Amino acid sequence: MKLHELKPAKGSRKSLKRVGRGMSSGTGKTSGRGHKGQNSRSGGGVRIGFEGGQMPLYRRIPKRGFTNIFAKEIVEVNVNRLNVFEDGTEVTEALLKERGIISKTLDGVKVLGNGELEKALTIKVSRVSKSAKEKIEAAGGKVEVI
Repeated sequence: MKLHELKPAKGSRKSLKRVGRGMSSGTGKTSGRGHKGQNSRSGGGVRIGFEGGQMPLYRRIPKRGFTNIFAKEIVEVNVNRLNVFEDGTEVTEALLKERGIISKTLDGVKVLGNGELEKALTIKVSRVSKSAKEKIEAAGGKVEVI
């Protein structure tokens, strides 16, 4: 097969509706818009959510809560994910990202205490839970909050 032989699958491409091409076409004269009215005019139609003057649904339903624009987005990592490193490794946020344990750092990284840690590591992250700190120090490692 060559590039010039490629064709879309049968039925996957539909031809355009050609309006205003004579009376016998079925979409001549008013071009399928009917006679008069808002939608027959150029630029006619209503905006999204408009319900003919009735109070729109998005304004009828009650609103609750708010979004805190100052909230910090923290990436979480459990201690059992840190077993991939060798003994004595200094684990930083950059190293976690490099190894693919986290995809992005956002506003910081927090180590949580789920699972067990078998390696003695030096952890340098922005936050650490109490249980994670205990498990890291029990395994012979150190924790530094930066």
